[in-house]
Amino acid sequence: MAQPKRKHSKSRTNKRRSAYKLTAPALVACPRCHQLMKPHNVCPTCGYYNGKEIVEIKEI
Repeated sequence: MAQPKRKHSKSRTNKRRSAYKLTAPALVACPRCHQLMKPHNVCPTCGYYNGKEIVEIKEI
């Protein structure tokens, strides 16, 4: 198996790793209840998607 001729410097390694950072999740306001939710998903608060009730949410 091939071996590297020289050691990669710390700055070169860190430059490569700088691309792997966490990003905040994209959130939009639900048009019905105005709670934050993930786009293109059923609202976990009211259970609606695209103006239709998809999931019935039980009140505790």
